[in-house]
Amino acid sequence: MDFLDFEKPIVELERRIEELKLTNTDANTAIELDDEIFRLQKKCESLTKKIFGNLSEWQIAQLARHPLRPKSIQVIEAISDNFQELHGDRMYADDAAIISGLAKIKGRSVMFIAQEKGANTNEKMRRNFGMPRPEGYRKALRIMKLAEKFHIPVVTIIDTPGAFPGIGAEERGQSEAIARNLFTLASLRTPIINLVLGEGGSGGALAIGMGDKLIMLEYSIYSVISPEACSSILWRNPDETEKAAEAMGISSDRLNKLGLIDEIIEEPLGGFHRNPEETYISIRESIINSLQTIQSIDPETLLEQRRARYKAIGEFNEN
Repeated sequence: MDFLDFEKPIVELERRIEELKLTNTDANTAIELDDEIFRLQKKCESLTKKIFGNLSEWQIAQLARHPLRPKSIQVIEAISDNFQELHGDRMYADDAAIISGLAKIKGRSVMFIAQEKGANTNEKMRRNFGMPRPEGYRKALRIMKLAEKFHIPVVTIIDTPGAFPGIGAEERGQSEAIARNLFTLASLRTPIINLVLGEGGSGGALAIGMGDKLIMLEYSIYSVISPEACSSILWRNPDETEKAAEAMGISSDRLNKLGLIDEIIEEPLGGFHRNPEETYISIRESIINSLQTIQSIDPETLLEQRRARYKAIGEFNEN
């Protein structure tokens, strides 16, 4: 099913409109059908605005995981030119859950590091549903250092339910790989822009999510744990996901109010998947504007600012 439960009334109206368009071939009834189509289109637009104007945190989480939501590789191909993918961690293997490589955005060289979930069943299996293993994070580490060596800004795209928790991943040092990336990102002497595309899950997201500017799409989420896992732990009931999502405050709006993110990219009415081209333009412009600002800062000042922003998170001042 390519739509969510709360989208069903919208989808039903759209199907009715399409049916009328297909039957609108008789010149004798064309005017009447045109009027009905126009009326339904207005009704559909009004209903979409009503539904999307009052989304819960859990509904936003569902949108972040929407089956039709564009994936990282689609975004990279849409906003950049001449993407050259780089493979492997030079230690163990190439993890397809992490894609990385060189590209140009409006003539500016950038190094992409992104989490990729895959768009179909075979791709999802190959990409491990966007859950990186240690070799994926070590590939990202190698690419970060390469970008630093050649003074190329890093753009990371976050879209993962979390790091893969399998036995093999743990045996190969999953937690060490994540910690090593955080340590490196804190002192990387090149600009870093982080974009949360869909789902930002726990340390698996944070391992490529530390930087100089954090941007979230309007219907993306970023949290220390999934609503489902939080529900199971706190309420010992997997059916309390809505309550858990609300309590955690995982949406871009809630995180922005806490001062944890720098920018929200507005999505088209109905979400990213409804009008990808419009969103691609917004993403490209946001990255370019961020690069213009950050690349003018000298490396020492940039590192000081980066460290200060993370030290300030959760800081409590008693007044």
